[in-house]
Amino acid sequence: MPEKRTIERARTAKRQGKSPSTQAGEFVHEEIEHIREGQHGARSAKQAIAIGLSKARRAGVKLPPPPKSASERTKRSAKRDSAKAGKATKPSAARSRAAMQALKDEPKVAASHEALSRHAKAAARRRPAKARKAAARKAARTRARREG
Repeated sequence: MPEKRTIERARTAKRQGKSPSTQAGEFVHEEIEHIREGQHGARSAKQAIAIGLSKARRAGVKLPPPPKSASERTKRSAKRDSAKAGKATKPSAARSRAAMQALKDEPKVAASHEALSRHAKAAARRRPAKARKAAARKAARTRARREG
């Protein structure tokens, strides 16, 4: 269950007209914080992000399922999470406990700055050069605006 503060931040982002990925970013951030606090772990930065996106979809953020490059299982899971939005069905206690226990056994290093940086760079490498160049240009504009 996401924290009230996270849901409120996502709603604020929605009211401001921000994209669904920005709204979902709040949930991902919360998940990273949970791992850093030691509530549970994750096998990789990718898994930590996936947990956050899943929570966002269940909380009603209109995130599209991943693109065609993702596995069929991931797409199915994303659709199921989106369908569960707004439906407060009580999950199985035994299953929840088992999932939480499995995550507790995972390493906490998945949420380190180094791991997240590594993930971001790997994700960027998969994008075409044109998209990377556009992102760099936008970052430079943002920096110039903040400094000037």
